[in-house]
Amino acid sequence: MTEQTEATTAVPPMPTAPPLVPEPTPVPETAAPKKDRRVLRSVLRWTAAVVVFAAVGAGTAYGITGMERTDVPGLATASDGRWDYPTLTLPPLPSGSPGPFAETNKAGAHYADLRALVLPAPKGATEDKKLRGADGWLVTKDFLAVYAEKDDRTELAQKFVDAGLRHVAARGWTTPDGTHTRVYLLQFGTAAVVDEMFSADIAPYSSPGYTLRGAGASVFDEDFPEAARLEKIPHSAYVETKPYGAEQVRQAYLSAGDVLALVVQSRKGGAAAVPFQQTVTLQSQLLD
Repeated sequence: MTEQTEATTAVPPMPTAPPLVPEPTPVPETAAPKKDRRVLRSVLRWTAAVVVFAAVGAGTAYGITGMERTDVPGLATASDGRWDYPTLTLPPLPSGSPGPFAETNKAGAHYADLRALVLPAPKGATEDKKLRGADGWLVTKDFLAVYAEKDDRTELAQKFVDAGLRHVAARGWTTPDGTHTRVYLLQFGTAAVVDEMFSADIAPYSSPGYTLRGAGASVFDEDFPEAARLEKIPHSAYVETKPYGAEQVRQAYLSAGDVLALVVQSRKGGAAAVPFQQTVTLQSQLLD
């Protein structure tokens, strides 16, 4: 997430949702480091939310809390397209386990249940239960089906084997406006493996490394707000250019420790930018 030195009263119309809520565990009354305060101000500026991280030891849930849309200057009028997500709560870490970006966690491992880290569907959406898989795990071949070319699916299947893919968790839904959303989390052995795959193969700057089914030519999304990026979780967002087919496709890859995430949204006539940006950012926060 980009550091911000001051929070402003003019909040850009970027997507917000009910933020992550910490468990009511007592927090030591010590002053937060300056760097943490700057990070929190950055989230406030973009999401119009007050962010509070509770770091209270192993096994404790942590999250963020925020204001209602009508409490935020400039956002008390008509909706700007953001979806109404339910309150997000991170699962507790197993006792003695560090967070994915703790200094002691050299592998960048997510020790919380990966299935609990997938963004839930917003209110009013119809969930695609097939993406939940068996016991919440999606088999690799079903994930690979998102790619259009057979050679790409074969190549990626081997890369995943070589990289030690452990699990795939997914969720999908359709909102009343016809937008189809799919979120996939792929967990590997270490962050180094994910970083290499993200930067070298799957998510280069100019365009996606592999073409998704239903997507034509896609380019890097230059309009994705810089303030929406999380410092520890790089992402590459792409948008399908005109002329596109029956639906326009937006996609983003996230590199989050030992997890590689893919967020896909498509809609007939054009996929809106705001809910896509909102979904990518909230999923990033869940993996942070």
